[in-house]
Order: sequence, then C-alpha cells, then structure tokens
Amino acid sequence: MPYLNDMPLEARIALLNRRDADKTAQGIVKPALALMTQKIALVSSFGADSAVLLHMVAQIAPRTPVLFIETMKLFRATSSYQKQLANHLGLENVNHISPDPRRVFLQDTEGLLHQSNTDACCTLRKVEPLQQALSPFSAWITGRKRHESATRADLAIWKADAARRLKLNPLTHWSKHDIVAYFETHNIPRHPLIEKGYPSIGCAPCTYRAPPGMNASAGHWAGQSKTECGIHLPVEPRNT
Repeated sequence: MPYLNDMPLEARIALLNRRDADKTAQGIVKPALALMTQKIALVSSFGADSAVLLHMVAQIAPRTPVLFIETMKLFRATSSYQKQLANHLGLENVNHISPDPRRVFLQDTEGLLHQSNTDACCTLRKVEPLQQALSPFSAWITGRKRHESATRADLAIWKADAARRLKLNPLTHWSKHDIVAYFETHNIPRHPLIEKGYPSIGCAPCTYRAPPGMNASAGHWAGQSKTECGIHLPVEPRNT
C-alpha cells in the first residue's frame, strides 16, 4: 500500500487500524515488516513476555532491527537471557542501546538516581537513548497490551509517537493466557526470573516480586503511582 505514504498521518493511522482490526498479530506484523523493510524496528526489553514478538519477527524477517535498551541497571539474568534468546530465535540484527556515559557521569555519578527521582533515571537511561536510536526509523513495534494497566485499556493497534513516527502494537488484544499459550506452542524459553515471582522485568533496583494475578505494573516502582518508564509517554525537551 505505497499510497499510504502520501496520506496525512492521522488518516493513515485510522486506515491501518480499520484494516488490521480483525487480523492476528502475525497477520499485522508480516505486511508491516514487508512494507517498511529496515525502516521499522522492534523495541524489546527481553523481559517477561518479550519473546512472543521476537519469535514472530524472527520467523518473518530475522534481519529486522531489534533495539535492546541496555540501561546498565538490568538484572544479570536479563543480559544472559538476551544472548540465549537471540541465539535460540536466530535474530540477526540486535542493537544494544545504552545511555550516554557522559550524561550518566554528570547526572547519576554514584548510580543512585533511581532512589531519589525514578522519572529522571528512566529518562536518562531509557527514554533519551531510545529516542536517539529511533531517529533513523519511520516506525517501531512494541509489545504493549491492554490488560497490563488502566492507562493501556484503550490502546490502539496503530498510533503515532511524539516524533510522529508510526507505532505498532500488534498484541493489544492479547491476554495473559494468550501469552502463555504462545510460549508453550512454540517451545520458547522464558525469562528465568518469571518462576521466581517477577511478573514484569525491568531494571533491577526498581523491579519487585508481585503477588500472582497482579498487573504487570505492580512489579515496578513499589510504593509509587508511577506505571510507565517513559518511553511510551510524550517526550519532554531535554535541558542541556
């Protein structure tokens, strides 16, 4: 559908959402990768559910750029799992995205910023590095799902980000059961921290065990109202 590029962004998104409303996740991802070769990236934390989309992409187009945000605060288990899973799935283009070491030195010299300002820490270690890494792309894929939190309850399949890039959420309608079933059907290894009670896995200092049945956000930022790291929120101008 090359003519999509000539349409205003809002009209393009509306058309894509109508087109893909009743399709499977694979039926959404495959044409997106075919139409936007090397202009679309999958952003992945290699966390609890990440392997679902990583598997789909590997089966369809293993050379698709995968942006893995290495915050320098991840669990060692996540780093090991990332290598294991990329090899298992045959992913051929995993890019490790890290924060600018100069900014880390200036803003988080002792590595304790997460204790006083979690938003600033997420911005430094996740939001800014990802925005820079996404600059060559016109679209990106995320694993967000409606069941994860109240703020995602009305999540659309296609959206636009703050930079007016297309943002594809092919798993919007998936439930926890759908995720588990996909892992079992395709015999995909799970993150080792899942069996230790972590429903969602991010940076080690801000990720906690949570009671079974809780939303994924319950495993992050205990005692705070914060439910998003910031990569899916509007980007504030950076002070230099």
